[in-house]
Amino acid sequence: MSFSNSSQTKILIVEDDLYMQAILKEFLSTTYEIAISQDGMEALAFMQSGNVPDLIISDLNTPKLNGLELITQVKVSDFFKSIPIIILSGEDSSEKRIKCLDSGADDFIVKPFNPAELEARIRVVLRRIVN
Repeated sequence: MSFSNSSQTKILIVEDDLYMQAILKEFLSTTYEIAISQDGMEALAFMQSGNVPDLIISDLNTPKLNGLELITQVKVSDFFKSIPIIILSGEDSSEKRIKCLDSGADDFIVKPFNPAELEARIRVVLRRIVN
């Protein structure tokens, strides 16, 4: 698994649930180049091997390295800290949202979500970094 050299926007999805992986890939792959990692450790290894995404979408609760830990690891890296991160979570806890946003996430979306809303939020985040 690696990103191609195309000019298409590259999104790394960090999600351990196969059903959610399939949904995200189906909705986003028509517009974006998608790569999927099962957990934060795999995502970091993927990025360190030269696959730098334009955006990371991560589930909050993944094994090995969860979404919050992934945010921390990405944001302390001089090389990766500018990559925007959207967190997905089945937990609708205000405390979790605040913690993720304060740690460096650019958005927090509660599952289940409308895929069209996710795409709109991706466009907003990407628009912020392009300008």
